[in-house]
Amino acid sequence: MKLGLFYEHQCPQPWEGGAERKLLQESLAQVELADKVGFDYAWATEHHFLEECSHSSAPEVFLAACSQRTKSIRLGHAVCLAPPQYNHPARVAERLATLDLLSDGRVEWGTGESGTLIEMQGFGIDAENKTAVWRECVEQTADMMALRPYPGFEGRFFSMPARNVVPKPMQAPHPPLWMACSRRESILRAARHGVGALVFGFVEPQQAKTWCDEYYGIIKSDACVPVGHAVNANFATLNGLMVHPDAEEARRRGLDGFKFFGYCIAHYAIYGAHRPGVTNLWEQFLKVKDRMKESPGSGSIGSPKRVRAHLEAYATVGVDQMIFMQQGGRIEHAHICESIELFAREVMPALKAREEERERRKAEELAPFIAAALARKTRRPPLMPAQVPIVEAAGLILERRAAKEGAPAGGHYVADPTRGGAIPMAPREIFAPMAKER
Repeated sequence: MKLGLFYEHQCPQPWEGGAERKLLQESLAQVELADKVGFDYAWATEHHFLEECSHSSAPEVFLAACSQRTKSIRLGHAVCLAPPQYNHPARVAERLATLDLLSDGRVEWGTGESGTLIEMQGFGIDAENKTAVWRECVEQTADMMALRPYPGFEGRFFSMPARNVVPKPMQAPHPPLWMACSRRESILRAARHGVGALVFGFVEPQQAKTWCDEYYGIIKSDACVPVGHAVNANFATLNGLMVHPDAEEARRRGLDGFKFFGYCIAHYAIYGAHRPGVTNLWEQFLKVKDRMKESPGSGSIGSPKRVRAHLEAYATVGVDQMIFMQQGGRIEHAHICESIELFAREVMPALKAREEERERRKAEELAPFIAAALARKTRRPPLMPAQVPIVEAAGLILERRAAKEGAPAGGHYVADPTRGGAIPMAPREIFAPMAKER
């Protein structure tokens, strides 16, 4: 089973004394440590306006910083929000490709619709259409990375003319594609689209087995038609994490932070009434935390022996990756680092022992099904060079306009040959006439 870390960048109040800077710097140090001790993935979420719950509004910047401090760990968006009001599809393609190049091909492209009204309303997004928006924008972003040139698109939620989106990612045709899932229906939909399932829920191993079996059943069926240009058949789920030789000390260090994660999600997504800049979630949480029940995800908070047994149960039922939420609430940085190191020494080896063989057998088993799924995908035919529309610079347009009016060409673009400051532009006469036929 693969092993990953998940970063919401929780930052409970008060925020004085550089709390946000301290949080980000400590998170970078944790990822650097995780890379050294053998974790496979580091995932960063994207949220907006979720005070205290998630100060991770620019994960591409955080992951870029991680890319320069690490050598092997894969760097994942969990997730990059699909609606174009958050992220224009071309900007997503450009950022993913740049990060992939900076990291030497270590990017994972997790996608999501968005889940809270405070975020969607803040960006003017219609929650009723978010699934259709995801489908349209993710497919077009994948096309932008895979096609040269991107032939353009006129859709319900997004339109763009033909352009060649650069740079292209190191991983061809694009980084592995995932989708955030919170219930059975979305897990099955991820399988139908041929993308990895990022299951952001805390479930017992037997429930994970049921969902995992259903997911792979669809991957192997005619219902799987990839939304991207490759199939990423993987099932990942979430747990808390805090390991200590003394199980009770592990719970003392990690359980409240794990509970705060659940409290924040319930507050912003379901039950809370929030006054931006005023509501203090941490104070509210402290009043109710002892009334909150533990979830299955707290099974990775304990002694190495207990955590190892808990996780082996997930590996046995076919879960491909366990992602750990270990930076939550007021969990101390030193305790997180101690937990990472102890986990690597006493838990990780058992989970990694047969991983290469498992991956090999899985790839062999799925190869014919993936080939069949890719054959079902309807692909856009490439544009022939003569079909690619010419995009004229502003100076040519001004020249044509001036000629029609019977006046010399003028305007800022034509009249100033040194536009650009101290860098002189090439003169007009070296360019061949490019005016479009009328």
